[in-house]
Amino acid sequence: MFKLVIKNGKVVTADRIFEASVCVNDGKIAAIIDAGSSVEAEEVIDAKGSYLFPGAIDSHAHLNDPGYCWREDYAHGSAAAAVGGCTTIVDMPLQNEPALTDAKIFDKKEETVSPNAYVDYCFWGGLVDYNLDKLPELDAKGCVAFKSFIGPVSPDYVSLSIGQAKEALEILKECGGRAGFHCEDYSIIKWEEARAQRKEKNDWQDFLNTRPVIAELIATQNILDLARDLDAKVHICHVSHPKVAKIIRDAQLEGVDVTGETCGHYLTFTDQDVIKNGSLFKCAPPLREASAVEEMWEYVNNGTLSCIGSDHSPCELSEKSEEKHGIFGAWGGISAIQNVMQVVFSEGVVKRGYNPTLLARSLSEGPAKAFGIYGKKGAIEVGFDADLVILDPELDWEITADSLHYLNKISAFVGLKGKGLPVCTLVRGQVVAKDGQVVGQKGFGELVKKLK
Repeated sequence: MFKLVIKNGKVVTADRIFEASVCVNDGKIAAIIDAGSSVEAEEVIDAKGSYLFPGAIDSHAHLNDPGYCWREDYAHGSAAAAVGGCTTIVDMPLQNEPALTDAKIFDKKEETVSPNAYVDYCFWGGLVDYNLDKLPELDAKGCVAFKSFIGPVSPDYVSLSIGQAKEALEILKECGGRAGFHCEDYSIIKWEEARAQRKEKNDWQDFLNTRPVIAELIATQNILDLARDLDAKVHICHVSHPKVAKIIRDAQLEGVDVTGETCGHYLTFTDQDVIKNGSLFKCAPPLREASAVEEMWEYVNNGTLSCIGSDHSPCELSEKSEEKHGIFGAWGGISAIQNVMQVVFSEGVVKRGYNPTLLARSLSEGPAKAFGIYGKKGAIEVGFDADLVILDPELDWEITADSLHYLNKISAFVGLKGKGLPVCTLVRGQVVAKDGQVVGQKGFGELVKKLK
């Protein structure tokens, strides 16, 4: 007898869709049997008419805990993730106080957040100019990757020069670690900001002009060249434009170990949303032209961009105030951890006709492989954790502020309409969210470390 059986669902893997029943014991997928087969179980969930996806892994989220908890915390952020079909969060090291830059801080963060997590979570390690000697100990602790900036960053973190990035990659190569980079050229952005601020008054086109695609291209190419030369593992965060995706694709075809990530907002919104709506749509890299959005989908579909993350970057409403902070000082970031799966399904499958397998590849398998947790997470396979999402493809939705489980209920996605919604999320065989509400236990979420 099985602990749980989910029957009648259309199981979605990275390469096919088939009807089957998924059987669960001890938090693991114990068997996948033919639809209609008789099987005994303590609990049965009927997923008739719905897709059964592997749980989403958010490759890029800022939960701001500990340290900046007025923006977001683990209780709210992981609750939102659960409702949205995200079963594992890969949490960034910055916008924490202190940033996660050594083993002692790792332990303290785990102690702080573990009682409040509804879903499982991993930690990015910090990669800054003062902790290169700490990278091996962070890898040993289980950090799944290491985050750095090649470009401007907020005062609580530090950008790396290309020379420092080279040394970091040499160190991480020895322990098999992957370095992730926010790629925008520092000098271009700072010079363009100075030029813009000579004007008597700035508008949102000025902001967009300070972060041109060429800045993203130059920084990404520098990192790809380092990775090629050193035979190092790198991850390019939040790719915003198909020109950047193309050079990543070219490097992959040459054998460079580079993984690419984009975000739901780069697959949905455009630069015109920034011009029309202002700071609510401000992010870095910025949103791009409509034609770029369409091309970006193809780079997701062909696997160049194997991860779609949220880059969940929450703040208080006052921090988005253009009147208070100006165009360049207003908070740059979009809250999105709750809505990635529904947006990717609606925008990709319903609106553009991609196969639902795209979600299994870019939300589950791709991130799991990039961050070294595949085998435990990332697929509907026997022996994997029973992280599962039932998605009703016929449900129409509109994202409202009231529907968001964030601490600060603001998001560029509010007002977006679509079709296809996660209705039940399971983490290790336990239902943690159902029909838009959290039903799991706070503290059930566990730390997931890189598999050795």
